[in-house]
Parts: sequence; structure tokens; C-alpha cells
Amino acid sequence: MAERYIPYCGTPPVPGGVTWNLDPILFAVLIALLVPLLWVAETRRDRILALSGWAVVVAALMSPLCNLSMALFSARVGQHVLMSLVAAPLIAVAMGSPGALRRRLHRALPHFETFGAPVAFAVMLWLWHMPGGYDATLRSDLVYWTMHVTMFFSSLWFWRLLLNEDSLSPGGAFVTSLVTGFQMCILGAVLALNSKALFVVHLTTTQAWGLSPLQDQQLGGMIMWVPAGILVTGYAILSFGLAMKRAESE
Repeated sequence: MAERYIPYCGTPPVPGGVTWNLDPILFAVLIALLVPLLWVAETRRDRILALSGWAVVVAALMSPLCNLSMALFSARVGQHVLMSLVAAPLIAVAMGSPGALRRRLHRALPHFETFGAPVAFAVMLWLWHMPGGYDATLRSDLVYWTMHVTMFFSSLWFWRLLLNEDSLSPGGAFVTSLVTGFQMCILGAVLALNSKALFVVHLTTTQAWGLSPLQDQQLGGMIMWVPAGILVTGYAILSFGLAMKRAESE
């Protein structure tokens, strides 16, 4: 008889049974990533931002939220909001101005990053929150970590473009952030307003938390639609202000 697969963050918990993720290998990897991140940060402010962003990633992956996301789609959405819309922007700003290699790449392919980063962010967002991709993450550790790595680094690439690049005009910064926020709200609405539960892996895991699979999905959609939408709107205003400041100084 085949052994039953247990997802990376454990079996879906019930109230009172949520556990921390104390994986020493994951913590060692996160510590190893923190060292170069602090080395790249040039100022005390940047080091504080880098450490804050790193701490949010640790909380998202090692706190009980990791285990809870095995039972609730809404918890997974919350985990992604923390990593993609809180940790990634903090780290993007902490990394400072683009290096010489990226500046040369931008001169050689001026539109690659401008279009590539928002498209990559949108593709990863939709891929991992639609039934096929999402369900696969709870059936394979490889797919699970592929999701987290691609989601986080596409987010980091996007926020590096929006919050640090000198190439975006005020109009470009505004349009890029507006389109990103719009497609995220559409995805949230698709999930929140759907009349059918889409995620097979949660058909039997939500009831212990007082939610039907559809209610859990709708809650996740609302988190993506409202709190995440507010965050992206705030970043849009910040990005537009930074672009205006650069334009005025030229």
C-alpha cells in the first residue's frame, strides 16, 4: 500500500492543533540568504528594511501560518500577501539602486524589465491561485517550493522596477502599478464572487474552522481584493511620487 503523502507544512490542522514549522534546513537557508542581503544594504535604514523584510519571510514560512495554510486557502493568500506585498517591497528598497550589470542590461534591452517584471508577477499570481497550480502545491514538495520561490522573486523583481528604477517616468510608474493592482483585484473578485468551490485539496479541510470550502475561497479572494488592493494602491502613490521627484531633479 502506497504511503500517504504529507505536505511540507504538515497535515491540515484543526483548531488547537496548529503547529510551528521548525525545519532547521529552511532556517539555515534563510540565515544564509540574510548575510548577502545585509551586505548589499548600504545604509542603516537599508539594513533595517532588509532585516524587517527577512523577518516577514521567516514569519510567513515558519510561523503557524504555514501549517494553517494546509487547511485554509485564505491562510495561503495571507501568506502570499505577507511575502509578496510586505517582505518583497521592503527588501527591494533595501537593495538600493541597480548595479552596473543591470544598468547595462537595461540599456541593451530598455523595455525588457519594464514589461517583463509586471508580466512575470501577474503570471505567477494567477498560476498559483488557480485550481491546477494551487492544488499541485499540496501534492508535491517540489511544486510547493517552486511556487514560493517564483512568487517571491517575481515580486522582488517587480518592486525593484517600481520602487528603485530610474527608467520609469511618472506616467509609466503610475500605469504599471495601476495595471498590476487592477489585475490583482480581478483575481480577487473571481475568487470572492465565484459560486463554486474551486480547490479540491480543501474540500474536506475547512469545516473544522467553521467555513465551507466556498466561504474559505471567498475569504481568500476578499483578502486579495481589499487589503492587498489597498497595499498596491499605496505603493502606486509612492512610486508615482518617487518618479515625479526624479523627473524634477533632471
